[in-house]
Amino acid sequence: MSLLATIAVAAEEGHHVVNELPFPAPLFGVIALGVFTALAVVTFSFRDVANRHAAKAEAYAREHGADQQH
Repeated sequence: MSLLATIAVAAEEGHHVVNELPFPAPLFGVIALGVFTALAVVTFSFRDVANRHAAKAEAYAREHGADQQH
């Protein structure tokens, strides 16, 4: 039986495949919101990391001549 014949027979009989979701559809949004919130917390935890050791950075810049113009 060819593919077109199979499709025609399936269309006549009214068969359709129903794939049930593992949980209700709104829960997908809740899970995504939770994942993005967790990622935002991780990103937020890295704020001000560059200024954490500002004294060391300034000392390094003075020692290695970062104040000189090229």
